[in-house]
Amino acid sequence: MLDTSPLTAAVERFADRLRAMPQSRLQQGAAAEALELARELSVRAQALEAPRNGAGAAPARKMPDAGVFVVGDQVAVAGLDLAQALRAAAEEPSGLPETAKAPSGMLDEAVRLVEQAEARATR
Repeated sequence: MLDTSPLTAAVERFADRLRAMPQSRLQQGAAAEALELARELSVRAQALEAPRNGAGAAPARKMPDAGVFVVGDQVAVAGLDLAQALRAAAEEPSGLPETAKAPSGMLDEAVRLVEQAEARATR
């Protein structure tokens, strides 16, 4: 089983920081950065799940902009969904396209995305 704890830890840390930020800080760009990250993580999770759903799977859904006060939750949900999708992909790699990276490589890349987004949002 793929250990996704680095991703879940990074996501939870960033989500907690977002939840604790004042409104002014969120409106200065932290919320926009977080929403962009949540959307990217969501798209990646959906892409991993799509091959398992078959050829008639629905197109990827876009994470809505629900306001600055919920971006922490959106990051958490999208990150945990991706972690679950990565674990499932690691257990059954035959469902991945031949051109896809290994789930461990996708995990490392997702952790970097979260860390970079957190750094940009909190500077």
